[in-house]
Amino acid sequence: MPWENNSNNNDSHNPWGGRSGGRRGSGGSNHDQPDLDEMWRKTQDGLRDILPGNMGGGQVIGLVIGAIIALWFASGFYINQTYENTVIQRFGQWDRTQTESGLGYALPWPMESITQVDVTNERSMTIGFDQSGSSIKDVPSESLMLTEDKNIVDLDFEIKWNIKSAEDYLFNILNQENTIKQVSESAMREVVGQNLLFSVLSSRRDKIVEDVRTIIQQNLDEYKSGVHISQVLIHQAEVHPDVQSAFQDVQSANQDAEDIKNRAQAYREDILPRARGEAIQMVQEAEAYKQSQIAKATGDAKRFDSVYSAYKDGEDVTKERIYIETMENVLRNASKIILDNDGNNSVVPYLPLNELNKKKTN
Repeated sequence: MPWENNSNNNDSHNPWGGRSGGRRGSGGSNHDQPDLDEMWRKTQDGLRDILPGNMGGGQVIGLVIGAIIALWFASGFYINQTYENTVIQRFGQWDRTQTESGLGYALPWPMESITQVDVTNERSMTIGFDQSGSSIKDVPSESLMLTEDKNIVDLDFEIKWNIKSAEDYLFNILNQENTIKQVSESAMREVVGQNLLFSVLSSRRDKIVEDVRTIIQQNLDEYKSGVHISQVLIHQAEVHPDVQSAFQDVQSANQDAEDIKNRAQAYREDILPRARGEAIQMVQEAEAYKQSQIAKATGDAKRFDSVYSAYKDGEDVTKERIYIETMENVLRNASKIILDNDGNNSVVPYLPLNELNKKKTN
């Protein structure tokens, strides 16, 4: 070898157990140089000792190449955990996805490549604030939103999600978490813009988070993102500090209006039943009067019919009786007394006791 042709023939031991010729460097000192031929010869001798038979150098090289190829093919084995899906690409294009846990195989790189995606564990994303340990930092550019009544609300919320399709998640959307965040923020702004401030702060929170979750899921499904939104949580919703005092005045006025409305409603609930009761009583009394008048008129008519029937049966007697009854009613209060002797000339003594009593009382 060229590095063995040295004018200095002094041998020195090298670290490989062989000997190499010394060579003087530019500094004039001797350095040990490895003898590559000697190293190759010793490697062949070692392989002959461990391999069966007397194999030549070509056979050894073939065996080494075969071992390398075997190891290369063996590198395609992988383990798919229970919480994972393994996405397999062949020459960069999606080929299949293994969802069952256990041992799997893919052709070695560069023919196939694998990407293992956690599809079971729930992930979370905060919008409107950043939380690092126990410290929370507000992000106004995300949290400030406009309500239907033109008020500003400072709203912080959290999205909980997981992956339902590993291949869709990897290939259909770019920068997945940023996309989910933008879609979620847009959905919350849309729903908040359709509700009054008081509703956002108190009465309609449950309805708002359900509407937001529905809109986010619909948009992500349209993108075929492979993402499932499991929950939307509102951590905080409050009035912006710049309009806090004005909002309190409005709330106080609304409370007064609500109190007046409640009192009016209570008065209404008190007076309406009484008026309805009195109306029902008047109707019942009128109905009773009507029935009594009808019964009286019916009785009078029947009495007249009976009198008329009696009159037809005995007109003279009836005339006499009617005459006597009429005269009795007419002369009841008269002070004069008329005596009829029926043609007799006898004088009936009469003592006007009633007249004497009247004069005595007067």
